[in-house]
Amino acid sequence: MSVSSAANPPSSVPASFEIKSAQLPLVALLLKTPDWDLLASDLLKQFGPQGESPDFFDNDPLVLDFSSLPPDSPVQDLKPLLQTLRACRLLAVAARGAGAVWMQAALALGLVEAPLDLPRVRPVRAEPVKPAAVVEPVREAARKVPGPATLVIDKPLRSGQKIYARGGDLVVLAMVNQGAEVVADGNIHVYAPLRGKAMAGASGNTQARIFSLCLEPELISIAGVYRTSENPLAPDIHGKPAQVRLSNDGQDKLLFEALNT
Repeated sequence: MSVSSAANPPSSVPASFEIKSAQLPLVALLLKTPDWDLLASDLLKQFGPQGESPDFFDNDPLVLDFSSLPPDSPVQDLKPLLQTLRACRLLAVAARGAGAVWMQAALALGLVEAPLDLPRVRPVRAEPVKPAAVVEPVREAARKVPGPATLVIDKPLRSGQKIYARGGDLVVLAMVNQGAEVVADGNIHVYAPLRGKAMAGASGNTQARIFSLCLEPELISIAGVYRTSENPLAPDIHGKPAQVRLSNDGQDKLLFEALNT
């Protein structure tokens, strides 16, 4: 008995497109007031065309975070807020932490619903176990699970250049100039002056750190918690060898610590 080939058509891959997963670093705007006029004034003063840092963002994608708004905040039109963000070169693409009515308004404007950040996982002290019960499984796991990849850059990064180390650490052996951007899901090591933007833990790794032999950044961020050059670093940190990490007290504060050389 013959079988028609039409019943099992050969699989084919379109030549015109390809779907791939993408992990992109986003910034989040934590809304603390539903007063759009006040919010617009503060945003434009800082990042607007006539603000203090008009070129700080470069059409960066942004998530609107409603989690800090009072639950009884009246729902308002989001269009003026989105227009203000565009004036600051920020593009709102998603919303999170919103009530049903707020989220409905966001979805109606083409935004998508994003999940809230996962809570930080803290180690839990386990009961003592016999070494014989754990030695072999640990060895087996160590053979099967590869370590994270490390991306090494040995040339200076100029303004406008962006480097992303997906799934691992980033090591830069030359200067990161103003206007350049280095991003990593893991740690960032810059063995030279760091004068651009540096974002470690881009996929949410709160244990990531940033190291530099000369810390003079435009922006420092770890797992979405950031600080800009508008808030000057302490004299014993600015321009000196230093590391940046998140506090381990649950407050999500950036800690800047000098490195002894």
